[in-house]
Amino acid sequence: MQPLTKGLLAGTAGTIALDLVTYGDMLLRGRPASDTPAQVAARLAERAGVELGTGEARSNREHAAGALLGYITGLGIGAAYGLLRRRGGPVRVAGPLLGAAAMAGSDLPATALGVTDPSTWDLTSWASDVVPHLVYGLTTASVYQALC
Repeated sequence: MQPLTKGLLAGTAGTIALDLVTYGDMLLRGRPASDTPAQVAARLAERAGVELGTGEARSNREHAAGALLGYITGLGIGAAYGLLRRRGGPVRVAGPLLGAAAMAGSDLPATALGVTDPSTWDLTSWASDVVPHLVYGLTTASVYQALC
């Protein structure tokens, strides 16, 4: 199996794990889904001159585009890892690094676009962001290692 394919598969597993942790947190705490991905998608569409429609259709497109951006980030980081690492590195090292890369891949654009300001987040907000991304990284690294 090619490194790119391994990376894509590992990134897919990591993305599913991130979603499971996120939705589990929402279920346990009764918290709503974050609007940040949809807001990022809306700002990117606006900057690109892409019309998303109006009303409910616009909102639905923003949420769908936000979710797709998350999948692109997760699979993209997995693919990049596969291309950069012919063999999986130690999971205890690669996992947190991949998690940090995924977190940066979502948080940096949101911050740059003015959608969020991590300096204002409380501990619970940080945990809601760090834990799923760490699970993403550990899962991605573990699956990649298993495929090698």
